[in-house]
Amino acid sequence: MRRALAARLGWALLTLGAALLCVRLGFWQWQRGSAREAQAQRFAAGAATLVPLGGAAAATLPLYQRVSVAGTLDGAHQFLLDNRSLGGRAGYEVLTPLKRPAGATLLVDRGWVPFTGTRRVLPDVHLEGSGTASLTGVLAELPSAGLALGRAPPAGEWPKVTSFPDMKQLEAALGEPLEMRILWLDPQAPGGYARDWHAPGMSPLRHFSYAIQWWCFAGLALLAWTVMTVRALRRGRA
Repeated sequence: MRRALAARLGWALLTLGAALLCVRLGFWQWQRGSAREAQAQRFAAGAATLVPLGGAAAATLPLYQRVSVAGTLDGAHQFLLDNRSLGGRAGYEVLTPLKRPAGATLLVDRGWVPFTGTRRVLPDVHLEGSGTASLTGVLAELPSAGLALGRAPPAGEWPKVTSFPDMKQLEAALGEPLEMRILWLDPQAPGGYARDWHAPGMSPLRHFSYAIQWWCFAGLALLAWTVMTVRALRRGRA
């Protein structure tokens, strides 16, 4: 009798612990979804208004603020951000330095180009024309890797291939100070490649759906324990 009670108590504690863990994971996913939702709202609000950047530092403006900026694009010293995908296809994002009359050089993300099929042949990102360019786009941050293993500093000849670099590595490769933020070139602007900008990370709805799934797991665990306990009690009375 005592062994049966101890076993039931052990299963009850195990089930309760699993249910509480699932509930906690559900709230964690819900909080992440709320944070992503707020980030998406900031992106929409910043992109709705155009602000001239001039010679000001990009960090003085809010993240995802849409700006206009003038300078000279340096097509001879471009970076190819590796491990970037679009529509499930592998490729690169093209970062082109924009030298401004006043202020640090700003890296312009001109969009995504497909992988050529071999690392030996890089995509042609030659920049047509020269001289002063007037650009509009959204201020953003460099993409970050979830693991350090996915990172690689700029290497090789220009354009230099790099994977999830930090701004200090790009400054060292270029040999001049850079703004701490980059510019996502407007999708409708000429001189770029495929562009589909949005706030980074999973959509809020996916986080919310994961939260509901975790809560369902908690409910199923409690339901399974209740059914097993009722059956055990009935067998004991028989």
